[in-house]
Amino acid sequence: MARSKIGWPVLRQLRGTDRAGLRESVKSRATSELRARTATADEVVPSVCPYCAVGCGQRLYVQDGRVTHIEGDPDSPVSRGRLCPKGAASLQLTTGEGREHAVRYRRPGGTEWEPLALEQAMDMIADRVIEARRQGWEWEHEGQRVRRTQGFASLGGAVLDNEENYLWKKLFTALGAIQIENQARI
Repeated sequence: MARSKIGWPVLRQLRGTDRAGLRESVKSRATSELRARTATADEVVPSVCPYCAVGCGQRLYVQDGRVTHIEGDPDSPVSRGRLCPKGAASLQLTTGEGREHAVRYRRPGGTEWEPLALEQAMDMIADRVIEARRQGWEWEHEGQRVRRTQGFASLGGAVLDNEENYLWKKLFTALGAIQIENQARI
C-alpha cells in the first residue's frame, strides 16, 4: 500500500509544530490508537509482592472482579515502582492455568492427586501434628527438663510480616517445636 509523502514522520516533523520530533509527529496511526491495558480497570488495589521478604509494592488492576494486570508501585518506598522478574510475573498467581482452586491430596505410595474437602485436609494436618508431637516428645534431655518435640519443624514464609511471624513462632513454640526457621533467613 502506497503512502503519501506527507505521512512520513520526517515531513510531519518539519511541517508541523513538533520540530523536535517528541510528540505527535513521530506517532503512526496504529500507535495513536493504542490504549494502555490498565485504562479499562475498574479499580487499582495496592498490594505487596508475595515472593520474598523484600516486600516490593505492587499495583493490581482489577476489572470485573479479576486481576488483569500487575505493575510496580512507584509510591512504594521499598521498590519505587520496580519489580524483579518473579514479581513482574506474579499475575500468574491469580490467573495462571496451573493455579489450584481446591485441596488436592496424594495418598502415601499413590501416583495420582485426588480432590479433598478443606475440612478433611485440616483435620488430617491437625491429627498428624498431634501424632508427631506425641511420638517425638521429650520431657528431659541429658538430665535437663526440656519439654520439647523433634517430631516436626517449621519453615515460615518470607511474605509474613513481623506480627504474623511473631504469632507463627509462638504457635510452634507452644507446640513444643525447637526447629523453627524462616525462609527470609535462609
